[in-house]
Amino acid sequence: MHRSGIYIVGVGMTPFGKHLDWSIKDLVSRAVADALRDAGCTPELIQAAYFGNSTQGHMQGQHCVRGQVALLPLGLQGIPIVNVENACATASTALHLAVKELKAGDTDLVLAVGAEKLYSNDKARTFSAFDSAWDIETCETNSETLKQLGDGVSPPPGSVSEKPYSLFMDVYAAFCRYHIREYGLTQRQLATVAAKNRGHARHNPSAQFRDPITVDEVLQAPPITFPLTLPMCSPISDGAAAALLCTGSALAKYGFDHRRAIRVRASVLRTATARAGDRLDQHVTRLAAEAAYSQVGLGPEDMDFAEVHDATAMGEVIQTENLGFCPRGGGGEFAESGASALGGRLPINPSGGLESKGHPIGATGLGQVFEIVTQLRDEAGPRQVANARLAIQENGGGVWGVEESVAHVGIFGRD
Repeated sequence: MHRSGIYIVGVGMTPFGKHLDWSIKDLVSRAVADALRDAGCTPELIQAAYFGNSTQGHMQGQHCVRGQVALLPLGLQGIPIVNVENACATASTALHLAVKELKAGDTDLVLAVGAEKLYSNDKARTFSAFDSAWDIETCETNSETLKQLGDGVSPPPGSVSEKPYSLFMDVYAAFCRYHIREYGLTQRQLATVAAKNRGHARHNPSAQFRDPITVDEVLQAPPITFPLTLPMCSPISDGAAAALLCTGSALAKYGFDHRRAIRVRASVLRTATARAGDRLDQHVTRLAAEAAYSQVGLGPEDMDFAEVHDATAMGEVIQTENLGFCPRGGGGEFAESGASALGGRLPINPSGGLESKGHPIGATGLGQVFEIVTQLRDEAGPRQVANARLAIQENGGGVWGVEESVAHVGIFGRD
């Protein structure tokens, strides 16, 4: 049977976490091997590869040809290998480019892979890896713009960590304070998101943090920056993820199992605009989601679950609203109601999300896709979303003005 469209036929993902004994090449090798094995494919069939990584230049000094260094030893030789960097949206951008490559018609089988090696004995180097995910020439202006979002909400004494943390926690704290002031978001609602995601992760063998945690334990945990506490924030992570994509006509050509092939229904990549802080209707993710829904003639009500970019619990709250699952300002109540938990109206982050599954920057987007493909194949075991046929993925990166520098929204489904 001839099929049109673009399909994911193989996925692979390492466990996310602290892997001091694994090099970035080790991580890539494991993820790619698993994706090939999953598809029943050999390396010589792959006609192009997109390799995502954000920090290897900073962490290791490998500023150039990172994809070639990682993939050529795996037998992926002589083909175009394109290196991709787009902050935390790097891996989704690699996927997006692979989709465009296949739609162009020059190839019919392409690899997308993302990897990051962030753990180091030099913690200062690790945290400084995030410093260039905004305009480094305007750092003070960037900070002031974001702080203004939370004007009128003062952090209680002792609610800011004395230990170093990523500048992006301050970014998300500013978003939190805006929602506290404008919509009545509560710290307890944020804790509900974190506890829910840890509950999901306990059933994910590849997740970094799997021990259950209660809402009260989240609230009592060490502070990062008000209102965020440690379990509300994604950890430092090492990891890699890969996806093998093909055209519909290639399913039969290469003998792929069409029953396990997941269709990429939409893939939208969008960058920021110079919007005002209160124009959330113009948020980069909201506009990307509207474009994705429009491409396939679907809406939020058609989605069975979502994987979203929760670098903090606030990220999930914001993206729940941007993807249209609840009214603007209603993301906290949506989580508190149980709607986003497994068994709820629309499960969000059944993988455990970035907060619990982990966040190896250059691999994160494809880690989300790994979960989506696993769920849509009905292969997720105890964390399986019942009767899942359509899913949406959101992955953002960097900061520009009052929002992410870049966002990807993808819609995936079973035929």
